[in-house]
Amino acid sequence: MVRVTTISSDLWHHFGRTRAEHDRAVPETFRWIWSQDSGPGPEVLGDLSGRVVGDLGAGAARHAAHLAAYHEPARVVAVDASPAQYEMATGLFGHLAPRLRIVRSDAVSHLHATADSYDVLYSVFGALDFTDPRELLPAAVSALKPGGRLVFSTLAHYLSGALAQPDVVGTDVPAKTSEGEATTMRRWVLQEHVWVKILDEAGFTGISVDVLPSTVAGPRTADTLLVTAVRRP
Repeated sequence: MVRVTTISSDLWHHFGRTRAEHDRAVPETFRWIWSQDSGPGPEVLGDLSGRVVGDLGAGAARHAAHLAAYHEPARVVAVDASPAQYEMATGLFGHLAPRLRIVRSDAVSHLHATADSYDVLYSVFGALDFTDPRELLPAAVSALKPGGRLVFSTLAHYLSGALAQPDVVGTDVPAKTSEGEATTMRRWVLQEHVWVKILDEAGFTGISVDVLPSTVAGPRTADTLLVTAVRRP
């Protein structure tokens, strides 16, 4: 297996493509849990009326589209680095502009360019899973307004069942190039206390971590960590 390191390789090219062929509707629900079938919803984000909200690693922007359509934010910005995911999101939900803005960018660069702009940032198994948190979390602090909220869901353990990492360590997991060749990408699967420590070091307070048990059995399922934190004033 060869690790692809060139920026031209879109490792998310195939993700969600089959669903997009037959499901183009704005989702009526928003779930944090890995199986996307139960558990808490967007109420975890607080009242979004008139707020500026960012989805980090938005993929096809289904969660962002739900918020834009049903929760009256001032704006939801769906950020994803993948050209294929950007194209898919634009095709599915571009009609929700200007309330929904779809941006092709890696999360860290976007956050550094939007200092003190966001009331709420969130990620549903998105950029927080696939970006070194020692880079992403300080960038999130800079992009949030004082007192702004960060919420994200992430794996509580590996899909294989192996325990999460006891330190800030990324692991190579299987992926495919846009041409369908086998490769790997880096994913951060961390224990609860590790998330708490690095969030605190980055400048967050009011940190809480809830474990949402999986509702399904079988291979490639996992419990979910639902993490909330607030930028220090």
